[in-house]
Amino acid sequence: MVKVLGRITSINVRKVLWALDELGVAYEREDWGVPVRDPKVPEFLALNPNGQVPVFVEYDGSVLWESNGLLVYLAQTRGGLLPKERRALGLALQWLGWQAAELNPSWNYVVPGLLRKMPGYDDPRKIAEAIGRWTGTMVILDGELQKGRPFLAGDEFSIADIAIGLSCHRWYRTPFEKRAFPAVEEYYNRLKERAAGARWMPEDIG
Repeated sequence: MVKVLGRITSINVRKVLWALDELGVAYEREDWGVPVRDPKVPEFLALNPNGQVPVFVEYDGSVLWESNGLLVYLAQTRGGLLPKERRALGLALQWLGWQAAELNPSWNYVVPGLLRKMPGYDDPRKIAEAIGRWTGTMVILDGELQKGRPFLAGDEFSIADIAIGLSCHRWYRTPFEKRAFPAVEEYYNRLKERAAGARWMPEDIG
């Protein structure tokens, strides 16, 4: 059985778990990551020198890490969640990359400050600036979803929807006054109708 190392409160760990559920792959999960279990120890660093979760251990014992790369790997090796048509494939990979490069960094101050309540992330000016950046990325996403496709790459659910769906979940779970994005909300609710989507976007985790 394959193994996933990481705590479920990590959005990046839940990307991999959601994909495995969608693909029908049986797996074991082992808790790693602060505050559950510190990954900055030799045992873990031997698997991922970055000391970050998730880490994926394949049937043969080989190890991979980086959540979006793992989504592509799982889709390719398990035969699903990636469009076969070239333009749709390009769209899926485009939005997967955008999630990592643009959307994810935009919440880097807001989530620790307002969702995690971490010390040192309580500057009102920085929080306001970060909310503005995050909102700007959501404007882009809402504009794309207004084009009427049910999923980001077209008519079929893909790994891009896993990454972006969990990001939407984080948006709605972080407590601050938000601008309304009807297309994003409709899309988010559609993803929560999936069994794996409901499982990995619960109300008690952000």
